[in-house]
Amino acid sequence: MHTRHPKEELTFVMVKPDGVRKGLVGEIIRRIEQRDLKVVAIEMFKPTRSQLDDHYPKDEAWIARLGGKTLATYEKYGYDPMTEVGTTDALAIGKKVRGWLLDYMDSAPLVRMVVQGVHAVDMVRKIAGVTLPVNADMGTIRGDYSIDSPALANKEKRAVMNLMHASETPEEARHEIEHWFGKLVKFEYKRFGVDE
Repeated sequence: MHTRHPKEELTFVMVKPDGVRKGLVGEIIRRIEQRDLKVVAIEMFKPTRSQLDDHYPKDEAWIARLGGKTLATYEKYGYDPMTEVGTTDALAIGKKVRGWLLDYMDSAPLVRMVVQGVHAVDMVRKIAGVTLPVNADMGTIRGDYSIDSPALANKEKRAVMNLMHASETPEEARHEIEHWFGKLVKFEYKRFGVDE
């Protein structure tokens, strides 16, 4: 049951290392605000490895699924997983990929923010574009500013660089806001033309 006013939906957004290093923090915020959403909390920070490790699932099913996606990418592009990573075991590959993901997220400062507004979760994901930049539509952040793909990332033994993270569901947003902000100090203000 929804108890909040629709304009009060919150989502979590994180600008990833490549977004920070490409100077896209302002552009990402601009696009979010352009859609009548409000940034109600924001901070540039350098997380600990432990914080990053806790952000990503640790259960073997999720890790094996990650490895399975990597195996499918190798098969699609004709790469031999034994040559590339020394195994064909989905769980073992998933553990390597999860490690690459942690290395990527630990490579530069991040920007964390809480965004509020009507359908904030869905709207921010629409603005961001699909997770894999190579498949993202032009006009989305990922489609306009990245062309990275699993094939390239796997070949270079690193995570896919996709500029930003946005919560998938309101429940995930609540969890991620709590994880990354703890006791949230959310700023209340009215946007001209939006809240008036």
